Amino acid sequence: MEYFDIVDEKGNPLGGQVEREIAHRDGIMHRTAHIWVVRRETGEVLLQKRCLAKDSFPGRYDTSSAGHIQAGDEPLESALRELEEELGIRAEAEDLHFADTFRNQYEEPFHGQMFKDNEVSFVYVYEKPVEISDMTLQEEEIESVAWFKLDQVIEAVERHDPMFCVPMAGLMIAKRYMENQGKPEE
Repeated sequence: MEYFDIVDEKGNPLGGQVEREIAHRDGIMHRTAHIWVVRRETGEVLLQKRCLAKDSFPGRYDTSSAGHIQAGDEPLESALRELEEELGIRAEAEDLHFADTFRNQYEEPFHGQMFKDNEVSFVYVYEKPVEISDMTLQEEEIESVAWFKLDQVIEAVERHDPMFCVPMAGLMIAKRYMENQGKPEE
């Protein structure tokens, strides 16, 4: 069983823990780590196509790598673990650049059951060169990966293209990061 820290609106643990299934059944706030693999020079982001067995948004393109932050873990260590588990990218802490956080909240039915997401997502960017052919994809999570122009993904998400399930707030953080060349906004 997976357990998450119950958190406040900023992602600070409140001292309690909740099982994954209960968190998504009842909409209890917890944390995730999102990692954008980017090619700044071409304005591209790597997106993963979620496998059909996923409990939410099966078969749709999503953030490069993302996952829940397990109870007791920190966002950066979780981001590093997810990047390696899902894509086979072994990164060091200094390879990931913290970009921002955002709230992700929705309720939708999947596989005949209501799924309530209530998350604070910690967003990181990975800019080192990476080729799809060098990746080792986690088969139970990811069907495939592909490079997309960031602006085209934003347009597709704005028009609710069912091919994508990328959170708009996460896309906008990636866009700001790429436009500011990784420098924090002043």
